[in-house]
Parts: sequence; C-alpha cells; structure tokens
Amino acid sequence: MFYSILFLAHLQAVVIPIILGIKSINKFKKVINSSLITFGFFSFGFAAFFEMLDHFQTDWLYIDHSSIFNWLFYSFLSIGITSLSTSVIKNKLIERINLFLTASSIMSYLIFDKLISLFFQVVLSIFLIINWQRIFKDWLFIFYPIFGIFFTTFFGTNLSISGNQIWHIFIGPSGTISVLIFYLVLKRSEK
Repeated sequence: MFYSILFLAHLQAVVIPIILGIKSINKFKKVINSSLITFGFFSFGFAAFFEMLDHFQTDWLYIDHSSIFNWLFYSFLSIGITSLSTSVIKNKLIERINLFLTASSIMSYLIFDKLISLFFQVVLSIFLIINWQRIFKDWLFIFYPIFGIFFTTFFGTNLSISGNQIWHIFIGPSGTISVLIFYLVLKRSEK
C-alpha cells in the first residue's frame, strides 16, 4: 500500500505539470516570452519523470546518491525554473545571468555534486520570485517559496536525516502545489 501511494505521489508530479504545459500552449500572450511558460511546465514534468526512473533503480527507496537520472531531475528542475523566470523579463543581461546560472547548476552536479547544484537552484529561485512578483504583484505567489522551497526542503531533509520513507510521499505533492501556484498566478493575471 505504501509503495502505491509513493508511486502515485510521484506520478501526479509528472502528469500535472505536463497538463498545465498543454493548457498553457498559445495562452498567456501578454507575457513577453509566453512559449517559455509551456516549456517550463513541461520541464517540471520531465524532472519528476526522471526522478521516477531513478526510483525504479532504488526499489522506490530514497537513497542520497548521484546517477544519470538524478542529474536529469536536477537539470530539468533548473531549466523549468529558468524558463518561467525568463518568460517575464525583457532585460537581456538578466536573461543571460539566468542562463549562466542554469548551465552552472547542470554542470556543477556533474563536476562536483548536487549540493553545489542546489545552491545555483536557490539563486535561480530567488530570481524567479523577484521577476514574477515584480510583474504580477499577486499575493498568491507568496505560497511558491513556502511549498516549492521550504516544504520540499523540509521534507527532503527529514527524509535524508531519518531515512523514514514517509517523508518521501510529501515532496512531490509539495512541488506540484508550487507549480499550480504559477499557473494560478498566470490565470489571475488575465483578468
């Protein structure tokens, strides 16, 4: 029963962002680079898919390790964050900084480890929060750092420290809530 719930918690993290990506195709035209929104949602879905592939290799137990699928998970997560962040900016310098940070996140995982990669993702997330809040000025966006950063980090840290797999169930849904927040902010901005 536990593994079924764990599987479904991961599956929804793949399916929901992809559905949001499909729903955002040719939508949100007021956003400067609206196609990046679709690409960002798809990237989050692909990230979760690669995490699932990694879990198939570990019999669905969380193991703090490096693997090609884990690297792809972190890479697509960085790409998704950057896609959403740069979708709303006009400044080419900030755009290039975001792309540099994404490349740094992806490469640092391969060269060093995922801890360095996570540092770059935190910086990317800060850019995302600043860019989106500056453009949309939506109070709902405050929930992104709560679910997308705080809760996922809290659950992941508890999982790593305790080894108790129950924490594993909550990480995917917490991330999905943060992705839903992006979509809701976009929908509300149309009004």
